[in-house]
Amino acid sequence: MFRLFALFTLLFFNLFACQGAYRSCTQKINDANVIQNSSLSIPIKNNKRLIYSLTPPNAKILKQDPFLSLYLIEDTTPFAYDFDINLNLKIGSAIVDKKNSIQGKILTNQVGLNSLATYSKKYRAPALLLNSCCSLEGIVTPKGIIQKEYIQRFISSSPAEYSDIGIRVKNDKHLVIVSASNPYMKNNPFKKGDCIVAFDGKKVKAASLFMREVLFSKVGSKHTIKIKRGSKFMTFDVITQKRVGGGELSDTFLEFKGIYFDKNLTIVKLSHYFKKYGLHLGDKLIQVNGTLVKTQEELLNYTQNFQDFSSLLFERDKFQFFVNIK
Repeated sequence: MFRLFALFTLLFFNLFACQGAYRSCTQKINDANVIQNSSLSIPIKNNKRLIYSLTPPNAKILKQDPFLSLYLIEDTTPFAYDFDINLNLKIGSAIVDKKNSIQGKILTNQVGLNSLATYSKKYRAPALLLNSCCSLEGIVTPKGIIQKEYIQRFISSSPAEYSDIGIRVKNDKHLVIVSASNPYMKNNPFKKGDCIVAFDGKKVKAASLFMREVLFSKVGSKHTIKIKRGSKFMTFDVITQKRVGGGELSDTFLEFKGIYFDKNLTIVKLSHYFKKYGLHLGDKLIQVNGTLVKTQEELLNYTQNFQDFSSLLFERDKFQFFVNIK
């Protein structure tokens, strides 16, 4: 009887949620046990749950996105009123957790995998970004907000992968500028400072939209990109490759060669290709091309300027050695 009463109560709150009653969303989060310590477990359609977690969930994993720490799992005890993803309505939003809702707005949109969206109000993570109908607008993490377009694509795409054309971009005075270019991607035509003008004949208006077009395109697909370099306009035909770094994974362009780092530039993953170099897990990167580096951002900036090779200085048990990466 109590369970039946709870279901009717939830139904009542869902019917009237769109009138701005975010308290019903808080109740829905609690009833669905969405927030679990530092993780999120969100019931969605077809007896599945969308998981945000930095560690793999103890469940049957149907799909994983290692870049955004998302998992799709089977839900053996489905929730009666799952969370849908709002792709159309524009009716405001709030960050909602177990106790509170904080109404505000997105300040900056998510730019690719590395720069998550920001919000106008302070908040605690993890939480959900919901509209007043309790539809999902985003997943609130300590690094920012994973927006609904990325969530929808993860749920609907198979496999969960992204495309790459060898550049990272940023907004700069209403222009989309290349902030870094991968020196290890063969025939990469882009340079740092290039202004992206058009993608497949359509004007590029924002870094967030451009990166979404690139990331969501099919791996191996061909695209035409128009840029402005100095005073000259150029057009390149590029073929996307599989993205290998970014988000929760390191993104220094060396991932393209098979080396992954933690935030302290210690190797945490290594491809078989580097056995001949003598590299081991746990080796710490000290210098790149003669310059001290302490962060992944610094490493990204220095490696992109060397097309022929990068000279890397590593340290292992107080012993330092050089490795040249072509």
